[in-house]
Amino acid sequence: MTDTILLREDEAGIATLTMNAPHKLNALSDAMLAALGSAFTALAEDRAVRVIVLRGAGRAFCAGHDLREMQAARAAADRGAGYFADLFARFAAVAEMIPRLPQPVIAEVQGIATAAGCQLVATCDMAVAAEDARLGVNGVNIGLFCSTPMVALTRNVSRKAAFEMLTTGAFISAARAAELGLVNRVVAPAELGAATRVLAATVAAKLGAAVRIGKRAFYEQAEMTRAEAYAHTARVMAENMLWRDTEEGIGAFLEKRPPNWG
Repeated sequence: MTDTILLREDEAGIATLTMNAPHKLNALSDAMLAALGSAFTALAEDRAVRVIVLRGAGRAFCAGHDLREMQAARAAADRGAGYFADLFARFAAVAEMIPRLPQPVIAEVQGIATAAGCQLVATCDMAVAAEDARLGVNGVNIGLFCSTPMVALTRNVSRKAAFEMLTTGAFISAARAAELGLVNRVVAPAELGAATRVLAATVAAKLGAAVRIGKRAFYEQAEMTRAEAYAHTARVMAENMLWRDTEEGIGAFLEKRPPNWG
């Protein structure tokens, strides 16, 4: 990628995307949103990538929308409600790309993840956080209720916990975020990159096609009734069971050897 606001590094089937605007705490400016959208579009077609890690450069994961950019747009004579409706719609479209990507996406969270930054964490399939990280949907503190972030938040944590976060504007610790199910694990700050890499490598070592079909089914069944979900996932498993690589995986397990997936 030529746009340094978002860096991409690929290694051993893992693509690491680094939001690279540390002077703005990696705020989701128009440029950052465009870069994320372009990167996700490219990754969706990249069969060599099995896992994606999303992280922020510097001392924060992401401080949410770029408030200075938003204030400038508000002051402009030719920009008003239409601009903000478009802004939030653009971010929603980028966020929606994450569960639709064939690869699992892991958030690597340090510093703060606030408002739309917390929304990013909630939207990712998994998250690893440093012990000193803080997460919040803090818009209410400046008179802007985090209505769009609450969509992802309420699909991760209980309603009462989400409502408390949304109405108090308080940060929660990484440990509390893990208790609530907002992050998967919490590690020492010095171990954050390595711990995220271990999780990513563990997933990347699985049969990629199985993870892809499983991720798609995971989100599809979540929108169905229980009966519909069982019927749908039974069809998915039946398809998966007939794959040659699955036959090899089962044979390898029974023979107590590593699978040869090529």
